[in-house]
Amino acid sequence: MSMVLENITKLVGNECHINDISLQFEPGTFNILLGRTLSGKTTLMRLMAGLDKPTQGRILMDGQDLTRISIRKRDVAMVYQQFINYPSMSVYKNIASPLRLAKVSTAEIDRKVREVAEMLHIEALLDRLPAELSGGQQQRTAIARALVKDAELLLMDEPLVNLDYKLREELRIEMSEIFKRRKSIVVYATTEPLEALALGGNTAVLHEGGLEQFGSTLEVYQHPQTTRIAQAFSDPAMNFVTGRIDSDSLYLGDTPPTPLLGHLSKLNQGSYQFGMRANHLKLERESATEIEFKATIDLAEISGSETYLYVIHDNTTWIVQQQGIHKHQMGKPAHVYVDPAKLYVFDLDGHLVSSSSRDSSELKQRSQ
Repeated sequence: MSMVLENITKLVGNECHINDISLQFEPGTFNILLGRTLSGKTTLMRLMAGLDKPTQGRILMDGQDLTRISIRKRDVAMVYQQFINYPSMSVYKNIASPLRLAKVSTAEIDRKVREVAEMLHIEALLDRLPAELSGGQQQRTAIARALVKDAELLLMDEPLVNLDYKLREELRIEMSEIFKRRKSIVVYATTEPLEALALGGNTAVLHEGGLEQFGSTLEVYQHPQTTRIAQAFSDPAMNFVTGRIDSDSLYLGDTPPTPLLGHLSKLNQGSYQFGMRANHLKLERESATEIEFKATIDLAEISGSETYLYVIHDNTTWIVQQQGIHKHQMGKPAHVYVDPAKLYVFDLDGHLVSSSSRDSSELKQRSQ
């Protein structure tokens, strides 16, 4: 049963929280709402759930207008950031609670609870109380309670954000496999581009209550339609440099001319903005075709097994992402290199002109 959002707008006082969003979700699909905090993800989910009503527009499920129908009359389940479980009930009773409200038979409740508990690897915890569980186990219980309803619409509002890194990785993989076997429409909100890429499916990029782009996750990542989307769907944010193209050469900033190869050879002459992902900038030349920039090291941050190096080029800060842990001397000159085949090209108004898809497999491997 398809879910359609038609020109949804939500005003709170004089503030516009959702601005004229239209989307369509199909049964059996996994759909991601990607955006920074306050981009409108939670507000849009609350509208889809029926917790709030839109100021304008309609919400349809299989052609039926649900816009003014309360959440109790909708077939919807929701998982929140917090570990929301009934503290006085066992894990078994927590998971079973929506089925008991629906007056499902005792035998069917038992079958479904044990099935979903096994799916989420909490079958040995069914007799425990939530206070006796770890954070990851509590969130698995909350997810199980939502899954057991087998609702038409499952909404997940940043459900892994409060878990540690290892638990997030485990649950991402498990959830991807679980949702492949279900016919529900799943909508999952996240602020993390790597999480969106790891989960796959479709992605809607939101910004300040508006829909920027919607499509398959890899398509949106490979072909961001604007510089704003490119920055939102990069971690760290994409770096930019202005440049121009003449009849046979590319000029980036003050660098020497570079021959036009690959997707760059199809561009018209003129000025453009060129986007470079942080993991495509290198401190050592790897091929003769790479473009060299002169920069100054400003700051180095070590995160896990990666180093994020902030460099200044032409009064602009870029981020270089290095695999491994590296020490750098602040204020020291540096040479930064980029493969022109991996450049994203935008016009001066910020709209995508050309892009290469060569980086998608690299980031997908890193996100898994």
